[in-house]
Amino acid sequence: MGEVLSQSEIDNLLKALNSGELDIDEAKNTEEKQVKNYDFARPAKFSKEHLRTLEIIYEHFARLMSTNLPAYLRKSVTVDVVNSEVVIYSEFSNALSNPVLLGVISMSPLSGNVIMEMASNLGFAIVDRLLGGAGQALDKERDFSEIELSILERIFSICVNLFHEPWENVVSISPRLERIETNSQFAQIISPSETIAIVTLNIKIGDVEGLMNICLPFDTLEPVIDKLNTKYWFSTMKEKDEHSYEDTIETAISRAMIPIKAVLGNSTINVSDFANLQVGDIIKINRKVDEELEVFVGNIRKFKALPGYSDDKYAVRVTEVIREESE
Repeated sequence: MGEVLSQSEIDNLLKALNSGELDIDEAKNTEEKQVKNYDFARPAKFSKEHLRTLEIIYEHFARLMSTNLPAYLRKSVTVDVVNSEVVIYSEFSNALSNPVLLGVISMSPLSGNVIMEMASNLGFAIVDRLLGGAGQALDKERDFSEIELSILERIFSICVNLFHEPWENVVSISPRLERIETNSQFAQIISPSETIAIVTLNIKIGDVEGLMNICLPFDTLEPVIDKLNTKYWFSTMKEKDEHSYEDTIETAISRAMIPIKAVLGNSTINVSDFANLQVGDIIKINRKVDEELEVFVGNIRKFKALPGYSDDKYAVRVTEVIREESE
């Protein structure tokens, strides 16, 4: 809202207009135009919409990590998306500490690599926990040994395999951990001036807390950049809910095991007769040999059938389907 003029200022302006000291057309042309600076060294390849969609993807990834990692670490794990931003790769690599944990990931069929950087204190806490400790970080940082890197490679692979589901609504990928680097100079996957999107996650393993950065180069995401918008995202989610989930549920139900029994007949006898039953005794039931049997699925009468044999085994042949359970 513009500045409110006092009555005396209004009178002075009117007086200047009447005397010709102030030209109203000239005053209109003195408006300052808003100019937005553009940095050609850092072109805006990722929009806010792209970053928001990446946050949604990695919020899903964070939930999967919170669910899966406790099964391996036997400790509570909390993962949250903190931030997303666009920088050039040199800024990201120059800000890395030493030692550092960098997972180089391929996302076939997308070209290039993605980097997953984990804080070293989280790495030492994971190693300590998997080797039987309480899951505490080191007081003084040092380089990771080959044995520790082998242990961490397993956890990195578990996290990388979780990439598939969050990205499924955009593109079906086959993520794979290529290698782990502890020196950022050996992870120059793209040009230092290339634009990247960084999604930052906060991970808490017990009492140890640290950050994980997912580095996504524009060249890798360029083939699917148009799909990185919430409109496309939610439309594909709706389609998946209506078709894929329905098929999955139907397949799971069709594999469920259910008990089936064919009842030959019923009879009622005294307790004393039951107690004195011997081998060879005959119990008369309420059904004739040529009558149909009742077949129950669980406790529900669903079929009628005739008794017989199949491959030298007792069997029944269904003769009628009962649509509704009789009273």
